[in-house]
Amino acid sequence: MPTQTNSPYWSTFVSGLDPYVPGEQPKDPGLTKLNTNENPYPPSPKVLEVLQQDTVDLLRLYPDPASLGLKSALSSLHGVSEDQVFVGNGSDEVLALAFMAFFKQDKPLLFPDITYGFYKAYCRLFEIDAVEVPLADDFSIDFAGYEQANGGVIFPNPNAPTSLLKPLAEIEALLRKNRESVVIVDEAYIDFGGESAIALLDRYPNLLVVQTLSKSRSLAGIRVGFALGSAGLIEGMERVKNSFNSYPVDRMAEAAAIASVEDNDYFEACRAKVIATREWTAEKLRELGFEVLPSMTNFLFVKPAGVDAADIFKGLRERKFLVRYFQKPRIDGYLRITIGTDEEMQALLEALNDLNAGRGASSV
Repeated sequence: MPTQTNSPYWSTFVSGLDPYVPGEQPKDPGLTKLNTNENPYPPSPKVLEVLQQDTVDLLRLYPDPASLGLKSALSSLHGVSEDQVFVGNGSDEVLALAFMAFFKQDKPLLFPDITYGFYKAYCRLFEIDAVEVPLADDFSIDFAGYEQANGGVIFPNPNAPTSLLKPLAEIEALLRKNRESVVIVDEAYIDFGGESAIALLDRYPNLLVVQTLSKSRSLAGIRVGFALGSAGLIEGMERVKNSFNSYPVDRMAEAAAIASVEDNDYFEACRAKVIATREWTAEKLRELGFEVLPSMTNFLFVKPAGVDAADIFKGLRERKFLVRYFQKPRIDGYLRITIGTDEEMQALLEALNDLNAGRGASSV
């Protein structure tokens, strides 16, 4: 955690902000990092080829402010027109611009009470009223709670950190009842087993689908995200972007993103490996007595039996494994574990066996 300061030059507004805290980026090279849902495999080999071709000389020139090459690649991949595509520096920036474009309303924004922490942070930053709708007892999103007056709706599908997916039919039922405000489906993890709401775009002009190249495309380090929606929604976001930063995606990031998007064979092979390792790891964790929520993501949300999650977190850290622990109501008994390589997950299980042996529990 960063040290809290309070500069006399800060505005009262800044002093009152409670920023989002990302997962730890450790400096210890000996740690196995399973806490920030990064892909364990490298990006497409075609990315390296493109970056070698993108010479230093070209970097002296501004990038295309419209990112037309990337928009074209994404429109072809997802079967939409180019005026239905918005791109930005990671899905976090895309979401921020969407919050500014659509959610500063006289009615509150609705989102789950246990979900991606940036939603609450953006509401504070942009002074947007919000209502946090409680998850059901099984941690699923309860769309019945969204049948109220609102200035917008946003939720991840699958949800984070719980890993649970909502079926497309239920999302469409929500859209049928909520036609007067923008509904954003944040699909950072959709490639790991879910059905995208992109299929609904032609029927619901108030639907915006946001995705990222960080997870399934292994490009977290270049920060590229995108949104798909009606031309009207995309134009609203472009107006905000061009009032803030006309050149959001740099030349090298766009080149890498295009190469990755166009290499579908590598993408399919990579995500298949992650999914297979996820299912194997989930079964092994259940054998160790963990409660494992059904995951359609590249992570598992798990509850250890008979021991505090915080103690497991600390014990794993001592054994050079970094996972995510949320000290928050309702989920402080759970850990979020990113899916790594087969070798990394086998080593994690051995560390958990070691912890179990230390407290006299059974092992696998």
